[in-house]
Amino acid sequence: MYQTILLAYDGSLEGRLALREGARLAQICAARVVLLAVVDPTEDFVPLAGGIAGVYIQPELPDRTDDVQAILDEGFARLSRMGVAAEARLERGEPVDRITEVARQVSADLVVVGHHKRGMVARWLIGSVAASLSDSLDCSLLIARMEIPDQDLFPAGQPSAT
Repeated sequence: MYQTILLAYDGSLEGRLALREGARLAQICAARVVLLAVVDPTEDFVPLAGGIAGVYIQPELPDRTDDVQAILDEGFARLSRMGVAAEARLERGEPVDRITEVARQVSADLVVVGHHKRGMVARWLIGSVAASLSDSLDCSLLIARMEIPDQDLFPAGQPSAT
C-alpha cells in the first residue's frame, strides 16, 4: 500500500504517538521510512515593541539546530528499537514548506504528523501545520493519534521504546 513514509518528528508526546503509528504502518507495508525534524527559525520571532502591526524582529537567540538534532537522533533510536530502518533528515526552514519539499524529494506516499491540541485563538495566530500540509502535499497525510501497544511494534524479545 505505502512504499515510502515520511515521519515528521518533533519529540513531543504527540510526535512520539505519531512516530509509533507511522512505524507500525511501515512494518505492515514494508515501507521505506524517512524521519524528518525541522529547525524552524521563525519560531522565535516576537512582535516589535511599540505595537507596529505586522512587523517582527528576532532577538539574538541561540541556534536550536543542536537541540533539534538531538530530537532527531532520539526518534531514530526509537525506530531502530522497533526494528524499523530509517533515513534521518534534518532540515531548516518553515515546517510546512520543508515537510512538503522533502515529501516530494523522497516520493513519499504518506506523511505522518502528530496533532497538537490548540484553542481557536492559537490556531488563528499560529496556524495549523496539519491543515496547511493537507493543502500543500501531493500525497496522503495521516494526523496520527492512535496509541500503538508495544507488542504490536517490537520484535519478540526487544525492550520497548517508551
